[in-house]
Amino acid sequence: MNEQLQPLKKPTRSGKARTGTQDDIVYAHIFDAILEQRLAPGTKLSEEALGEIFGVSRTIIRRALSRLAHEGVVLLRPNRGAVVASPSVDEARQIFFARRMVERAITELAVQHASADQLSELRQMVTDEQDCFARGDRGAGIRLSGEFHLKLAEAAKNAPLVSFQRSLVSQTSLIIAQYESGNRSHCSFDEHNELIDAIAARDSEKAVRLMMHHMDHIDSKLNLDEDSASDDLHAVFSHLALAKKKPRITR
Repeated sequence: MNEQLQPLKKPTRSGKARTGTQDDIVYAHIFDAILEQRLAPGTKLSEEALGEIFGVSRTIIRRALSRLAHEGVVLLRPNRGAVVASPSVDEARQIFFARRMVERAITELAVQHASADQLSELRQMVTDEQDCFARGDRGAGIRLSGEFHLKLAEAAKNAPLVSFQRSLVSQTSLIIAQYESGNRSHCSFDEHNELIDAIAARDSEKAVRLMMHHMDHIDSKLNLDEDSASDDLHAVFSHLALAKKKPRITR
């Protein structure tokens, strides 16, 4: 049986089913768990446990983990298995420096290229993010905040930047989970809305200034000199509620 032709459909935390190949879906669930800060840095990603959770073979799990490793959010350790990346202080600083450079370029390009439909989509994401926090779904709110920056990258119409930004946003989420001090917070709705307004007005200087202020705000909450993230794989993915007797797919 060709595993790539047997897509797995599992519900997200919002109740919507994932679509795509099996490794696409496993990848997406782990990526979302990192964005939502439900997976703690340093968590061991057991192929056996993940295979049981998702009801797929280790081959599929390895493919998904390999993609995540390519994006820098998973480390593949020879003979010791995979773990969620745990950036050092120096690595965190380098990642935030790169993130600032990329956000500046994305913002400048979005001012030039963002369509009315894309701006409308971004505004809806901000509304959805705010609704998540209002009803107490902090994880989904954090994920939407990260996805806002990914959607903005798409509006910039530069494919390499989208790919780079995807890696940086997920690595940033790990850094925040590991180093944020005081009360854990999230991106400001007002900052996102003001940024959209500046892009809609095609005001590049103001948009870049707002984005840099936004990055300063995030950076200021980090202690570089934990609460809901977990290293229990079954707890992190408990919302999938897989049937215990579902047969495992093998080659």
